[in-house]
Amino acid sequence: MKTPSHGRSTRRQARRLAFAAAAFGALLVLGICLQLGGSGAALRDKPKIYCPRVVRTYPHDPAAFTQGLVYANGVLYESTGLEGRSSLRRIDLASGRVERIRELAAPHFAEGLTVLDGKIFQLTWRSRVGFIYDQATFQLLGTFPYAGEGWGLTQDGTRLIISDGSATLYFLDPETYRRVSQVQVRDGSRPVTRLNELEFIEGRVYANVWMTERIAIIDPATGLVEAWLDLHGLLRPEDRRGAEDVLNGIAFDAASGRIWVTGKLWPKLFEIERVPCP
Repeated sequence: MKTPSHGRSTRRQARRLAFAAAAFGALLVLGICLQLGGSGAALRDKPKIYCPRVVRTYPHDPAAFTQGLVYANGVLYESTGLEGRSSLRRIDLASGRVERIRELAAPHFAEGLTVLDGKIFQLTWRSRVGFIYDQATFQLLGTFPYAGEGWGLTQDGTRLIISDGSATLYFLDPETYRRVSQVQVRDGSRPVTRLNELEFIEGRVYANVWMTERIAIIDPATGLVEAWLDLHGLLRPEDRRGAEDVLNGIAFDAASGRIWVTGKLWPKLFEIERVPCP
């Protein structure tokens, strides 16, 4: 026969079992959420895909190994690479004619380019030195050091932003050239490597991804890719010369909202608008 104490003990055991089952269930749900959280966040934050609408096509020097492109104060500037062929150029947009050029001596291999406060900043690939020029005259004003390789360069009005071919963007003080912060660029949970030429457009960093025909549109605060600009087929096959003539070069006119893109050894420069893909 069950005694009263036995009944109370049974009820306590039942409550304990129920509590343990509830706790186990909560932990199980939490574990599943943690496992799926990354993919769930990636799904929620899945980047949009945009395509270009070509507004106008301009001529571009097919011998220019474009590494940097920037539009400032109504003028288009270009940095061209390759050892012994690197240069800083002022370009007439309508004709593609080189109006002013400053060549870089070997072994410098010129890379990214930006303009800030009347000065032109130009990176080099492996020399670990950047050059500073007067915007109007191209007179060399000085140099600045940085760690690692130099690939892309832009600015957000207060900081220089550098890529080095990894998935990281580095933010430098334009007066001291000290690194003040950095952010890893991700598409969902996946790092986006080979970040190349950069442009800052309406609060976002646009980045060419080397050896692709896509531009990542990045939130500089979080590093998340908010959208992709897919430029496949922009340059016709008959205009291509080889494997090296990849998309690389983004310029933006803040006054008009115009965007231009080109590539290494491309014979054309395109003014485009970003539109939803069909």
